[in-house]
Amino acid sequence: MLRFRSLASGSSGNATLVEASSGAGAPTRVLIDCGLGVRQLAQRLAQAGLGVEDIDALFITHEHGDHVGCALTLSARHRIPLWTSQGTWQAAAGARHEACINVTADGQSVTIGALQISPFTVPHDAREPLQLRCTDGARTLGILTDLGHVTPHALACLAGCHALLLESNHDPEMLAQSSYPDFLKRRVGGALGHLSNAQASAALSALRHAQLSTVVAAHLSERNNRIPLVQDGFAQALGCAAADVQVSTRAGLGWLTV
Repeated sequence: MLRFRSLASGSSGNATLVEASSGAGAPTRVLIDCGLGVRQLAQRLAQAGLGVEDIDALFITHEHGDHVGCALTLSARHRIPLWTSQGTWQAAAGARHEACINVTADGQSVTIGALQISPFTVPHDAREPLQLRCTDGARTLGILTDLGHVTPHALACLAGCHALLLESNHDPEMLAQSSYPDFLKRRVGGALGHLSNAQASAALSALRHAQLSTVVAAHLSERNNRIPLVQDGFAQALGCAAADVQVSTRAGLGWLTV
């Protein structure tokens, strides 16, 4: 069985727990990004009935603070293997080499217990950002956040997923009228920034297929977006009711089975 739980999503912190289990043995749990403080992470894990000791590995998609958070400290303190790209490691770690680092790259799949993770590159203003396709061999979860536009490569890597955690960051009109300084507006709305609602909905439409059963909108801007806007766009792409579209915010979501 494959399931996932968003512990937090948005510019204040991102963390997604992915769990794969089979008939025999303990489940494999990998924390995708760790953009929370140690205490806050412990609280979110406790809400799921888990502790830090239940995490088998960490995977950090890129070096921005809302994704790295306490990952290096956690890895070093608890000897938890941490996977990331060479570029992310160089950008995030500095002189700290105490974490249990493993390096991967686009197209290099990683097997951690019952879970296989296949990273792929995305266009974002980071050193070597990766997003992920996760599978237990039977079901597949796609994670796609923190990118300025959707590439054919990203769509190909996520084709056929049974569940998606998909960024829908901002409404362009709200962003343009916001109090953000001009440089930040250009950064967020640029080709290496974050997906607008329309871009996310278009990606979802391209990835829609009969076996896609679970979709969660993620990484919404608290200032430049509204949940109903995201739900309306995703509902049109999926052909469902807006109320059926699930959205993860800074509070996260409960367990979802893929």
